[in-house]
Amino acid sequence: MSRLVACLVLLALPALAAEPAPRRPVHTYSIVARDPVTGELGVAVQSHWFSVGATVPWAEAGVGAVATQSFVDPSYGRLGLEMMRAGRSAQESLAGLLAADGAPGVRQVAMVDAQGRVAAHTGDRCIVAAGHVVGEGFSVQANMMERDTVWPAMAKAFREAKGDLAERMLAALEAAEAQGGDIRGRQSAALVVVSAKSTGRPWVDRRFDLRVDDHAQPLVELRRLLTLQRAYNAMNEGDLALERKDTDGALAAYGAAEKLVPDNAEMVFWHAISLVGVGRVDEAVPLLQRTYKADPRWRELVLRLPRAGLLPDDPKLLARLTGAKAVKK
Repeated sequence: MSRLVACLVLLALPALAAEPAPRRPVHTYSIVARDPVTGELGVAVQSHWFSVGATVPWAEAGVGAVATQSFVDPSYGRLGLEMMRAGRSAQESLAGLLAADGAPGVRQVAMVDAQGRVAAHTGDRCIVAAGHVVGEGFSVQANMMERDTVWPAMAKAFREAKGDLAERMLAALEAAEAQGGDIRGRQSAALVVVSAKSTGRPWVDRRFDLRVDDHAQPLVELRRLLTLQRAYNAMNEGDLALERKDTDGALAAYGAAEKLVPDNAEMVFWHAISLVGVGRVDEAVPLLQRTYKADPRWRELVLRLPRAGLLPDDPKLLARLTGAKAVKK
């Protein structure tokens, strides 16, 4: 252990003492990973434990990602990120924290840093079946599994999956469940993806931050939420385009969002408004009618948009969009 790591561990010890680690048996399976193309960092997890997303996954843009499980000690997440932020590798950070832990045998922890260096630990007292696989830029780990095929299946699925980091991590979780997953069943899941570099705005850096706290099929629900998050990310891009008066950009973004979740009135509504912005009113009206059918209050919202500069203050146009006989100014 380097002198700097030793110093950091010593600094961590008072924090560990001041915040006794809960001995919650969060037996689970998870993945930490870095996308080699985008540099994004992420964690995904599923467990038969309530609100697993509150303790297991940790990630910070430009720093790293951590999964702390088995008899979970959340300080591995906080302090692991602090050490990687200070320039330590994932291996150095994990080694330092294990050295300061009085019960490393019951811990299962994995870390990946911003350079894609990976470290993992499965304590010898973790409940079987337990183990991990470290690959290039990722680690998969599991404990209290029905079979010891879980983590090898996760590694294979992650390596072979297509799509972005969130999609590949979810594929790894689904592969674990296909092997039987947690011997107790399932209850909660979570997925976090952060940007390769910090902008200083965490709300921008956190690309995905999804939690299923209690559900009969948490991975099914997590996949639904992932699709919905993608749609809302596109919606946010559309909103920014509108702020820039880039109607064509907004139209493309809102259209992409609607394709992802075509039954979502929010997506349909703003797609329609962006169509009006480029003069395609005939295409917009049927979309607006769909939203009015879902909830008539969308019609009232149309009437409020001119004041915000999002529609022309044109009574004839507003009447056409709302289906009213006339709209008074």
